[in-house]
Amino acid sequence: MKNLTVFLGGTCGKSIWREKLIPMLNKNITAFNPVVSNWTSECQRIEDFHKEHDDIVLFVITSESDSTYSFYEIGCESVKNPNRLIVCFLNNQNNTHFDEHQEKENIKITKVLQEKNIKVCNSLEEVAQVLNEYK
Repeated sequence: MKNLTVFLGGTCGKSIWREKLIPMLNKNITAFNPVVSNWTSECQRIEDFHKEHDDIVLFVITSESDSTYSFYEIGCESVKNPNRLIVCFLNNQNNTHFDEHQEKENIKITKVLQEKNIKVCNSLEEVAQVLNEYK
């Protein structure tokens, strides 16, 4: 089986979704975590390389997120490479929740992405299952 490379984009900050997801992945999956303690231009270069070259580009948006940049990245990837994009919306993370308006937006975004045959997940377990079964 081919080694699968996955870029782990999305909510950063104090979110620990990456630390939860990585142990759930099969050994043939190499996950790139772009989060580092000291961001440099070299870190940006490496992140850009992975976003461009990894087999799968995953964006997990949690209710902890205070940035909209990942939505921009999702939009770009959905046009450029929809076949390698996976999106996950995670509510109720670290005692935070999407508000009613955000939840309605996430539902609309999910519908648009699914109409483009882009996989949208609702849990890290679902993400892991999709990645572990990826062919």
